[in-house]
Amino acid sequence: MMKKAKLCIVAATMIIMTLLSGCHGSKGLPEFEIPEEFDESRSYEITFWAKNDTNKVQSDIYKKAISDFEKLYPNIKVNMRLYTDYGRIYNDVITNISTSTTPNVCITYPDHIATYMSGINVVVPLDRLIDDPKYGLGADGVKFDSPKRDEVVPEFLNECYLNGECYALPFMRSTEALYINEDLVKALGYEVPDVLTWDFVWEVSEKAMEKDASGNFAVNGQKVLIPFIYKSTDNMMISMLKQKNAGYSTSEGDIEIFNDTTTELLKEVAVHAKSGAFSTFKISSYPGNFLNAGQCIFALDSTAGATWMGSDAPLSDIAEASKKQFTTVVRPIPQFDVSSPRMISQGPSVCVFNKDDPQEVLASWLFTQFLLTNEVQTAYSETEGYVPVTRKAQESDEYREYLSLAGTDENDHYIIKEEAAKLLLNNMSNTFVTPVFNGSASLRDAAGALIENVTKAERRGTKVDDAFLEKMYQDVKSLYKLDSNLSGAMKKESMGPLPKASVILLTVLAVSWVMIGSVRLMQILKKKKEEKTTD
Repeated sequence: MMKKAKLCIVAATMIIMTLLSGCHGSKGLPEFEIPEEFDESRSYEITFWAKNDTNKVQSDIYKKAISDFEKLYPNIKVNMRLYTDYGRIYNDVITNISTSTTPNVCITYPDHIATYMSGINVVVPLDRLIDDPKYGLGADGVKFDSPKRDEVVPEFLNECYLNGECYALPFMRSTEALYINEDLVKALGYEVPDVLTWDFVWEVSEKAMEKDASGNFAVNGQKVLIPFIYKSTDNMMISMLKQKNAGYSTSEGDIEIFNDTTTELLKEVAVHAKSGAFSTFKISSYPGNFLNAGQCIFALDSTAGATWMGSDAPLSDIAEASKKQFTTVVRPIPQFDVSSPRMISQGPSVCVFNKDDPQEVLASWLFTQFLLTNEVQTAYSETEGYVPVTRKAQESDEYREYLSLAGTDENDHYIIKEEAAKLLLNNMSNTFVTPVFNGSASLRDAAGALIENVTKAERRGTKVDDAFLEKMYQDVKSLYKLDSNLSGAMKKESMGPLPKASVILLTVLAVSWVMIGSVRLMQILKKKKEEKTTD
């Protein structure tokens, strides 16, 4: 009897260890299938993770959209969770994938979705939903005026495709803009062109570094001046490479950023970082604060940040006593070739997460496309320098009236905000996005780190030469795990076997329970044998 029990324990242990070491990453949700009918006799509760910059107007727009949607679909309750940072949404989603507790609908970016997709059937592909004759965009079975597929701006919808399939709907779009203190440019003897070159920005910025006999900067009469501040250095590196037609990455995840053009660009940045003419948000703080205090000439930030820019900016963060009056103009980001401008497209999209219940997913999809209705799109775009993602909303009477009222007041129709929106509307065909794959978010972070590291080095007195750059490249590759094929490396890592320590721990626990069960079984069998002998 004891021999048989020991054999059972050994066999069970071997089976458990095999399963633990081999099945990690193989489990996933079933592929979503669109129900023939939405079951309105049932109640659904879905979660919506959204982001706003502590802007109460934006959060109120979300709340109104939820309220209006719930009136149309009283059997669907939408619970919203607000974040102030896209990175935190991303981290929480990654954490919740392993426990199958992702939200139903999430404001996000394609880079992030590519990582979510490392799990099996985690994110719902949307092409069939978009084109569904009953519940798709603009379909008759939807209880609101949903835009049709061809009414979504094609450039924005195309950004939501990964591996040939749509995994999100665009929600809002912005680009980057150069906010300029025109008075200081003229004081230095220059005129602001319609499209600025990088050479022009560098030249004016270096000219502005001249000081008077008192040690103040001659152009503004202050002790502080940083002529050129870039908010997002990842976008800076990416945009410069795009404008130069240089390598960044391929859609398959091949890393191309460490090239001669990158080295050339970083050396140029180092020259102006050394003189003090250039800095970044991470090093010096928000460019709008320096601009509004008359301590910055070229503040480069998102068009969505326009309400923080300029003398009369309604959301300016600095004290009234520190503000300076000046003429603010808005221009596209600096270019290497003004005849072929290139600027990055950015802004949040919305994805739908898969669940065991297809009806719940369909309820989530209905709410997702409700966010593309004219009322929601127009209201949200008016809060900052975003533009609606549908031509239906862009061409609506309400949105056209909004743009026509630019400058009529300093809040709802702040002229810089509306000029920033028009900049994108006039340049939608000139925008671009980077390839998206599992791990592309890490590459984006690395792109920004290159400029940050070079700028910090020169400000600290470290010479940026070939030896410095070669070492930095190796350090960045290691820190951000930039394999020659990042997508393949990330996929292998995310879907590989459990760590050895985890296997050992789980095996010990499993074996313990098997042994406990075996001992108990032996006791029962022994008792039955004794009872039989007594009989």
